[in-house]
Amino acid sequence: MTTSDDRPDAVLAALFAADLPPARDPLFQGEVLAGLARRRFAIDLAWLTAACGLGALALGVAWPALSPALAGLGRSLAPAAVAAAVAFFVIAAANSRWLGAAS
Repeated sequence: MTTSDDRPDAVLAALFAADLPPARDPLFQGEVLAGLARRRFAIDLAWLTAACGLGALALGVAWPALSPALAGLGRSLAPAAVAAAVAFFVIAAANSRWLGAAS
């Protein structure tokens, strides 16, 4: 037998049942999100392909003028590049030694 306290709650639950949100389907939501991710990836890939193609075309056109300048610049900057590489490796080795001791 139902008491008078249970009856109003049941009436209200039935009244608000129509306003409840629909049940969630995790598989459907996952598929929709995966589809959105694939679409965004395809758009990003298209833009990157176009940008790289234009960059390659511009470099191909400008390469005959740039090649002699880069060759001369490379010969004069070779000692500086070697010094920068050595400094980078010394700093990296020192940081890894210090980080290893602190851990």
